[in-house]
Formats: sequence, C-alpha cells, structure tokens
Amino acid sequence: MKDIKKGIKKGITRRIKLTVAYDGTDYCGWQIQKNGVTVEEVLNQALSRLTGEKITVTGASRTDAGVHARGNVAVFDTDTRIPAERIAYAVNALLPEDVVVVRSEEVPAGWHPRKCVSVKTYEYRILNREFPDPVRRRDTYFVPFPLSLERMRRAADYLKGTHDFKSFCSAQTTVEDTVRTIYELEVEQSGDLFTIRVRGNGFLYNMVRIIAGTLAGVGRGYFEPGEVERMLEEKDRTKAGVTAPPQGLTLVGIEYGETAPDSGENTGENTGRKICSS
Repeated sequence: MKDIKKGIKKGITRRIKLTVAYDGTDYCGWQIQKNGVTVEEVLNQALSRLTGEKITVTGASRTDAGVHARGNVAVFDTDTRIPAERIAYAVNALLPEDVVVVRSEEVPAGWHPRKCVSVKTYEYRILNREFPDPVRRRDTYFVPFPLSLERMRRAADYLKGTHDFKSFCSAQTTVEDTVRTIYELEVEQSGDLFTIRVRGNGFLYNMVRIIAGTLAGVGRGYFEPGEVERMLEEKDRTKAGVTAPPQGLTLVGIEYGETAPDSGENTGENTGRKICSS
C-alpha cells in the first residue's frame, strides 16, 4: 500500500474498468438510493478515498436488493497515476468484505458498460430439500416440494431463442420492446441443489427470477412443460410463474466484444449500442 500511495499524484484522465463481485444480502441493490446502503455507494466512497477525487462509477447491471454478482462491470474516470491493474488491490483494502474488485484495467475514454454490445450470464440456485439449510440461506431459494429435473429441462427448451418475453418481466416495467434472445438455458442438479444458468443478449426487469419461478412451478407439477410456450404467446405477466426471491440470483459475468450480438440491456434500452471490446 505504501508504494501505491506514492502514485496518487495527478496525471492524465483515464477511464478504468472494474470487474466487481459482491454478496448482495446486506445491500439495497447496486444503484444509489435514499433508503439504504448500496454497492455503488460503497464503491464510490472507497475509490474517492483512494484517489483523493470525487468518484462516481457507472455500472453495467443495476442488480436488485439481495442479488449477488461474481462479474458485474463498472467504469470511472480518474486522474490518479496508480497503475490501472493495481487499483483492484488498493481499493479492496478500503472495501467491506462482501464487495471485492476482482480486476481493474484501463479502457478507451469512450468505453461505456451499457452502451457496448454484451452478453450476460446469470445463475439461479434452488435448494430442494425437506428442511432449510441455514448455511445456504443467503444464496439459494429454498423449495421443500420435490422438483423434477426432466420436466424443468423440457420447459426451459421453450424459452431458448428470440421471443417476446412480456410474460416474463415485471408488470411495472416501462420498457416498450420486450423482445430478447436467450442463447443458453440449462438446468442442472447436484444433490439437493438445482442450478438454472441462462445466457442472453439482455434481460428485462425480474426476467431471470420469473423464469426461475416458472421452472420451479413446472418442476413441482404446478405447470406442464408445454404451458411455457403458451405463456410466451399470451404476453401476459399473470400467465407465468411467481417471481422467485432475489437471494438465489447471481450475475455470473458480462462478455464484451465483436462476437456479442446487439441487444438492449436490463432497462430495455436497445438503441445506439455499439460493438466494442475492452
């Protein structure tokens, strides 16, 4: 830390990209708000303290309260001379234990995490057993009813590809374009843990949690697998399953580059995005 402090002299303004992991249990989501502490807030505070500047990060995905991440992305501009790759090490010493910057790197001045074409991967974990496990309560959704892996996989197949996901987003959304593409949607089981892994070009508000709640409903026999196709066709939120709780959801990572197809991000804005890599 002593060597890093020597580099805090002012230099040319640079844009720094951070890859951030966090346990979202004790945060009111990513985005700064008045009703509680957020991940964005603690990042801003730690980076401002490190650089001696007033830092405001711009995040790629504004995760909800209780949602976790292993690979969210944020950028900020700074005049510090700390080497870009050393910022992660330095700022982690100032962050709480449940927020960790796993990578820091310099990107072009115009690089924006929400205006570049990207592919996001999420995982949703369901703990399926007779009684809850207090050790797993922070990162799984407890379901006591037996689930059928085969039925959940059959249902998941209907959601792959490009569809209008209006039935699978919050009824309060203001997004006009609800068409998204899911490239991969897999359901795996390891003992009493079910993992739903979804990779797509953009996700609507609560989309992954509604998919998880619907697949869980199919797994327990509340819906038939083929009903998922009808849910898509009807474009009616009331036809799909419940919104699964936030603690089971993790943003695994975000891919940028020329191979990532164009799309809207989770706020539904799908215009003006460009192909760019970091």
